Amino acid sequence: MTVPSVSVADLPASAPMLDVREADEWAAGRAPSSRHVPMSQLTERISEIPADDPLYVVCRSGGRSARVVAFLTQQGYPAVNVDGGMQAWAATGREIVADPDRTPEII
Repeated sequence: MTVPSVSVADLPASAPMLDVREADEWAAGRAPSSRHVPMSQLTERISEIPADDPLYVVCRSGGRSARVVAFLTQQGYPAVNVDGGMQAWAATGREIVADPDRTPEII
């Protein structure tokens, strides 16, 4: 199954993003406007998934988010995978924020 995807370069600056990385990855560095629901908690927290259209899903490199997009599209969500994930986000110079006690980085 091919999942809908977009490159970071083609991602609108104010795009609604769902970050599916784990808590330590999220704390270290994330897109400023992203929301966090780890892939490992997705099924029990499905009610928290925003109904944004489209909803851009991101992880570290694009693998986990592709699996999440496949699942979400089967559930009727207009989800789109962010190719290259947060590594591509950082490589293009987009802003990264972290928890207050950390220096932003993608781990």
